[in-house]
Amino acid sequence: MIKYGKKAMYGVWLAAMVLAFGITAHAKESGTIKAGVYAESVELSGLTEIQAKAAVEGYIEELQSVEITLIAANNNEVTVTASDLGISWGNPELVTEAIKLGTQGNVIERYTTLKDLEHENKVLDVELQFDVHAINDVLTGKCAKYDQKAVNVSLKRENGQFQVVEGQTGYMLDVETSIDRIYDYLTGEWDGRPCRIALDVMVDEPKGSAEELSEVRDVLGTFTTSYSSSGPDRSANVINGCALINGTTLYPGEEFSAYDAVAPFTVANGYYMAGSYLNGKVVDSLGGGICQVSTTLYNAVLLAELEVTERHNHSMIVTYVEPSADAAIAESSGKDFRFVNNTGHPIYIEGYTNGSKQITFVIYGKETRDSGRSVRYESEVLEVIKPPSDTIYADGSHPIGYVVTESAHIGYKAKLWKIVTENGKEVSRTEVNSSSYKMVPRSATVGTATGDPAAYEQVMAAIGTGSIDHVKAVVAMLTAPPVESNDEE
Repeated sequence: MIKYGKKAMYGVWLAAMVLAFGITAHAKESGTIKAGVYAESVELSGLTEIQAKAAVEGYIEELQSVEITLIAANNNEVTVTASDLGISWGNPELVTEAIKLGTQGNVIERYTTLKDLEHENKVLDVELQFDVHAINDVLTGKCAKYDQKAVNVSLKRENGQFQVVEGQTGYMLDVETSIDRIYDYLTGEWDGRPCRIALDVMVDEPKGSAEELSEVRDVLGTFTTSYSSSGPDRSANVINGCALINGTTLYPGEEFSAYDAVAPFTVANGYYMAGSYLNGKVVDSLGGGICQVSTTLYNAVLLAELEVTERHNHSMIVTYVEPSADAAIAESSGKDFRFVNNTGHPIYIEGYTNGSKQITFVIYGKETRDSGRSVRYESEVLEVIKPPSDTIYADGSHPIGYVVTESAHIGYKAKLWKIVTENGKEVSRTEVNSSSYKMVPRSATVGTATGDPAAYEQVMAAIGTGSIDHVKAVVAMLTAPPVESNDEE
């Protein structure tokens, strides 16, 4: 009789059990998933690989409609779905793993796996992924609108007196960290049911205090220009732009943009069509005249000795300040006038106009300059470029009688100097800027369309003289009404 050891006897018994269960290397069920296998709550028992994949995809599709509530600034709630956040299935290889259960390894390993499945289900984790770009779009498009910028403690001046206006705490969504917070929760902790996620909201404390602003009392610089020659629309633009800047409180280190303060140039923002410079011509545009506002403020800023960070001269000379003392702003060419409060204290900008068509800016702050020190500015003209003869354009699209003229503009090259005196003695002379203004000759566009060849020849001959005045005289003669005769027969 052959005797077997304990291990051999166990192997014989196990092999018999395997045969009893009908388990072979080529089992009928090898193409389907064994009983007791799940993907999360989705049962995969008896399914082929294609069927199992479809089942899990159906599970993901159900999750797409689950509502997720995001809590933004000031506890405002934004409800979206998992689909809005770009949910997707992150481990489709799960199905292959499920198919292999009970079919991999030797006969004993396969038998053991199947016996385990009889006592306890095998639940495979479905990994979820979310699109960070979709999350970002939801945060910036639907949640960030509840942000509330901090409103600094500020000043207003009424009837010659300053009053403190209390500030307001701001709340700003931190988009980057909120993306991480949403993604980590949904991929690591979410159970697939409706949920609420608090976003990362930063608190933005307002600057300033009543005590700090109480020091704003001294006039650091003031300047006035006249717009008495302006028509009603340009005058209205100057008044409007001045009002938009008036009342600005600027803390140490803060930068002021004249363009940001007065834009946009729309009817809704109080602007009218008026003359402005464009490509060497005077054209009507919304907000024409606004550069007189920025120029007046520029000169007040210079006298206050604030730090100018951006300034541009006009393309052509202006008449309300000396050459190089102007500061143009223009949306089309990206021109702006900017300056920084480089003092150690807040400043307040007061702007006003009066019935005499004068605009004034006053910059208040705390005077720290020596009482014996004074500053002034001088314009130095380096070159005057006078226009040559008239320029005349023949325009066959308009009839004879049409004459539109553009005024000449003298060209200049100039510098602006800052002169500092102490106790009446000049101690420094510094170049502030240099400016170049275009020379533009007087021009006219003259209509030449007519059915009268003789009249056409006369107009063209007049244009050939190069004299706008002569052209006007000829056109006036050709378009004058006929004189009635009073002779009696």
